[in-house]
Amino acid sequence: MRTFFILFLTAFIFFSCRSEDLIRPGDSIDVAFDKAMSQFEEEKYTDAARSFETVISIGRGTDYGQNAQFYLAESHYNNRRYLVAASEYARYVQFHPNSPRRSEAEFKEALCYYNLSPRYRLDQTYTERAIERFRLFVSRYPNSELSEQAADYIAELREKLARRDFNAAEFYMRTNRYNSAAIYFGLVIDRFPETRWAERALVKQMESYILYAENSVEIRQEERFEKALESYSMYLQLFPQGENRSRVEDLHDRAMRGLSEVQNRLSAVQSN
Repeated sequence: MRTFFILFLTAFIFFSCRSEDLIRPGDSIDVAFDKAMSQFEEEKYTDAARSFETVISIGRGTDYGQNAQFYLAESHYNNRRYLVAASEYARYVQFHPNSPRRSEAEFKEALCYYNLSPRYRLDQTYTERAIERFRLFVSRYPNSELSEQAADYIAELREKLARRDFNAAEFYMRTNRYNSAAIYFGLVIDRFPETRWAERALVKQMESYILYAENSVEIRQEERFEKALESYSMYLQLFPQGENRSRVEDLHDRAMRGLSEVQNRLSAVQSN
């Protein structure tokens, strides 16, 4: 009986304290908001989110309602419910466009999509959305202290997209589809020239065209070796001090030999 009484008393105290933390009918909006903030500060984010929703419903048009909308988004963010949080940050900006917290809300919305961005092999919809939102942030708030951080996130995410396309091109290389590989390596160069994958892609594109030529019928080899040499010229323009320069020179010599042999054979045929 003594043990039962202690357990009962403990449960009663617990639920009494919890009841005091909950918003009850008749609570004024400032009391309701304070209870929601108390839950938030205690890292009870699920409870806090429910409480901020209550404050919003009874406090529309007030400062309490505005602040509750922001902290509702923050609660979901801290609970790692990033998609819901992104929606709530966007709602905050929509309904409170003149708020001094607008820029922070827009940055956090972008950060939600950044946190949703998966490994490079998976669908990159959220990655692209994060880049779009961070770019919008930088254009709107170029002098913000968060703009440099946003730019760093953009660079990081673009590296991931470049790696995705590079990986796709390598798949075509491994399956001997050299023309498709060259096209995809070209996409890396065109779309992500500032990334570390661009130089590698240009080298691999050159190699792709050489293999494409070597495995083609003789009448098409000349133009394909010439494409490899065009990639070489582009490499010299874009990466004159590139770390793959020696590899490119080897590929250049290989393409020149192949081109010379093809031209000699074609000349001999025409002479006969």
